[in-house]
Order: sequence, then structure tokens, then C-alpha cells
Amino acid sequence: MADFDGLPIRDELKSFEPYGAPQLDVPVLLNVNENPYPPSEATVADITASVAEAARGLNRYPDREFLDLRADLAAYLGRESGAHLVAEQVWAANGSNEVMLHLLQAFGGPGRTALSFAPTYSMYPEYARDTNTGWVVGRRSHDFTLDPSKALAAISRHRPSVVLLASPNNPTGTALPIDLVEAVAARTKAIGAVLVVDEAYAEFRRAGTPSAVTLLPAYSNLAVARTMSKAFALAGGRVGYLAASKQLVDALRIVRLPYHLSAVTQAVARAALRHSDELLSRVDQLRVERDETVEWLRAQGLRAVDSDANFVLFGTFADRHAVWQSLLDDGVLIRETGPDGWLRVSIGTGAEMAAFRASLEKVLKTEVGRTL
Repeated sequence: MADFDGLPIRDELKSFEPYGAPQLDVPVLLNVNENPYPPSEATVADITASVAEAARGLNRYPDREFLDLRADLAAYLGRESGAHLVAEQVWAANGSNEVMLHLLQAFGGPGRTALSFAPTYSMYPEYARDTNTGWVVGRRSHDFTLDPSKALAAISRHRPSVVLLASPNNPTGTALPIDLVEAVAARTKAIGAVLVVDEAYAEFRRAGTPSAVTLLPAYSNLAVARTMSKAFALAGGRVGYLAASKQLVDALRIVRLPYHLSAVTQAVARAALRHSDELLSRVDQLRVERDETVEWLRAQGLRAVDSDANFVLFGTFADRHAVWQSLLDDGVLIRETGPDGWLRVSIGTGAEMAAFRASLEKVLKTEVGRTL
């Protein structure tokens, strides 16, 4: 526990440590679901020129409403998912984390509850904590799918203000059927709640899997969150966004801090969107590598979850931390997350995945690699 030396920190924060995956200098980094392929020189050149142009006006505050960027994002979602959106239906912030925080600031708060279904993204309860929102968690099935009847029953029982569903889910990689998402959207609308579908990994979903943005015309209480950190290879740019009704977006405009999205961030994001085809060109390759990784893990006698994201959850180990540490000692960093006994590996380049397989093979031959 951190020592705050008598400072009047909120009581509910005293036992917490700052969130963050390990940032270690090792040869193979496969722990935070980044796109392993950097932007091309053409993209870098466009970003550089755009930032230089923005820098000439840094004595002025940035465009507070950033409608040009929002229009670009709406156009991208139209191409990617077939949605028909206008700029006023899109919101953006410094990573999807800030987008989520805006949602809880606007629709959560004291006396209100947010609901999700574990195992899922570990930051969700922290968004609730930071906004003084109650946190209720249901459970996914043993195969990490979500039972529709249990989900709807939990919503009716707890009557939350916000429901958070990740699809594809982190850390399991499982996508939700669109009919389940629609059923939850209808139930939350009926009780006056907001449904947030977190599609941070949507670009990696299997062909034919529709995005929840297709449901927006029917559900004004639905928000679909995305990020440019993953498929767009822009993790360092910190750009997240969502699509929703104009009314829902207007609620977020109330709680955002003034000028929250810098002129530099806006310039970087718009330049990246101009190169979306190139930045997303590796997605198919990463999907293939992902599916091959699942098959390889199963061939080693391990459990591996079918994934629609750019990572794979696998296990189960008697001592997952010992396995994680052994891989790290061999120069391969993956993530110790999810249910007990499981580990998660991000999909990297072909060379990085070969290094992961070679390292894990060595571990599995030792007592450390004992499985459950």
C-alpha cells in the first residue's frame, strides 16, 4: 500500500496502486495488445507535417469541438462498419479510457450503479471508483460467453445507470452476438440506462461479425467506443472515440474538461485517418497469426480461447506467475491477467511469435509449466 504521509486522500483510494501493465525493456513485447508494425514513412511524414502546422498555432487554444476530426471518424466508421453517422454523433478524447471516464461522469455518480460481466477489462471498476459510481459485476459462462437470459436478469435486478460490454472482450477475446447486444440495448433503454459497447478491438473481429454501430439508429441510449491505439498502430497518439446519438454526445460535452483534446492530438489523428488503409493493412496478417497461435497452443495441450481480437488468452497453469516470470527471464513479456491460471499473449510479428513459442516450449518442459 502506498504511503500518503498524512495527506487527505479519499478513503476508498488508500489501498490502491496506480494502474499499469509492466513497461520493461525486453526484446519481445507482447503484453499490451499493441499493433507490432509501426506506421510507414509516408504516414510519419504526413503526421510530422500536420504537427508542424499545428505547432504554428500553439499560442491559441485548440478547436474545442474538433468537428473536423469527428467528421473524419464518422466517415471512417461508415466505411468500416456501414454506419451512417454525422460529426455530431462522434466524440473523441485522450484514449478510450478518457472516453469511458466521460461516460461515467455523465451517467454514473453517487447513488448510481455501473454493471458489467467478468472476466472483462480491469479498468471498468476503476472508472466506477473514480466517479463514485457503484460497481456490480455479473459472471460470464465457463467458456467466457455471455448468457443472454442471465445478462438481462442482472440488468432488471440491479437497474444500473450504465452497462459496460466489451466486444471483443478483454482479456478473453470473445465477441458478442449482435442479437444479444440488441437485447441488452432494448432492456437498458426500457429502464432508462446507457449501454456502452466497448469495441476497442473491433477491427480484428472475424469477417461477417457486425459492429454495434449498426444499432445506433434504433437506440439513443447506446454508445459504441473505439480506439486508434490498436489496429491503427497509434497507441502513442492516445486517441479514443465513440459513436452515439447526438443527445448522448451532448451529455459528454458537459463533463469534458475545457480544450481536452490538444491541437497536436487532433492533427495526428486526422493525418492517421488519411492513411487508414495503410495502417490497417496488417490486420488480416495479425488475424492469421492469432488463429495459428490458438491452434499451436492447443497442440501443446493447453487451453486457448477463440479470439476476435489481437491477443489470445491461454492456460491453465498451476502457477501462472512462475510461467510469466520464466518467459520474462527469456526476454518475452506477456500479460498476467484474467482468471486464475490464465495468461494473455498479444499477437506480434512473425519473429516475435516464434520467440514466444520457443520460450513457452522450454517452460512447458519444466515443473514451472505444470498445467491444471
